[in-house]
Amino acid sequence: MKFTFSRFLAVAALGALSLSQSVQAQDKPFKVGVTAGPHAQIMEVVKAEAAKQGLNIQIIEFTDYVQPNAALAAGDLDLNSYQHQPYLDNVNKDRGYKLVSVGKTVIFPIGIYSKKIKSLKDFPEGGKFSLPNDPTNGGRALLLLQEQGLIKLRPESGLKATPIDVVSNPKKIKFIELDAAQLPRSLDDVDAAAVNTNFALEAGMKPGRDSIAMESPDSPYANILVVQEKNKNDPRVLQFVKIYQSPATKEFIVKKFDNAVIPSF
Repeated sequence: MKFTFSRFLAVAALGALSLSQSVQAQDKPFKVGVTAGPHAQIMEVVKAEAAKQGLNIQIIEFTDYVQPNAALAAGDLDLNSYQHQPYLDNVNKDRGYKLVSVGKTVIFPIGIYSKKIKSLKDFPEGGKFSLPNDPTNGGRALLLLQEQGLIKLRPESGLKATPIDVVSNPKKIKFIELDAAQLPRSLDDVDAAAVNTNFALEAGMKPGRDSIAMESPDSPYANILVVQEKNKNDPRVLQFVKIYQSPATKEFIVKKFDNAVIPSF
C-alpha cells in the first residue's frame, strides 16, 4: 500500500485534532465547590499549587450545605469540599445521588457559643438553643449537649438525633433549628448556639477563645473530597487529591487556623 501525500495529510490532521482536544481538556477548568471560610481559603492554596502542575482550578463558593451536592450531581462541578461522610451518606440516601469520597481533608469540631452566658452550667431554665437543621450536624450538636450533661437522648438515635429524641431536658431548653450559615447571627436572639467551625470563623469567632463547649478533637467526622462515582478514577481527580493532601497544604492549615481546623490526612 502506497502512503500517499494526501494520506499523510489526513493522518497529520487527525493527530493535530487529537492533540488539540487533549490541550482543550487540560485547559478546561476543574470546577471545585466549597463553602465560604476555611474551605475556600484552603482551596486557594491548593489552586495555586495546582496551577504550577498544569491543573486549572475554578473555585465556586456556596453559602449553604445543600447546593454544592446538587451542583455536583448535576455535573456543574467536578468536585466539592465541605462535608463529612455521615452527611454525604444521608444526602445520597435521601436524594439518590451517586457521590463518593476520594479523600479526607480536615476536621471542624462543632462548638457552642453564647453572648449571654459564660458556661453551660449557667444555661437558664426555658432558654433558647439554636442548632443546625441538617440531620447530621444537628445530631452532633445534641450529642455535645448530652456530653455536657444538659440533656439525654434516646440511645438508638445516634448521630441523627433530633430534638424529638430528647428524653430528658431538666432545663426545659427550647430548640430552634436553623440553616447552619444563620447560626452565628442567631446569637443575639438565643441563649446559646451550636455553630460549625467554618461559619464561626467566618463570623469572627475563634473556637478556642470564644466557645463555651467544643466537640472532642478526635471527632470521627473528617471532611472529605467528593466527586461523582463515575469520575472517582479520573486523572484530574487523582491529581487534585494528591495536591490537596500535600505537606504544603497541611502546613498552611496548621499555621492559619491554630487548631480550629485540623488536617485529617
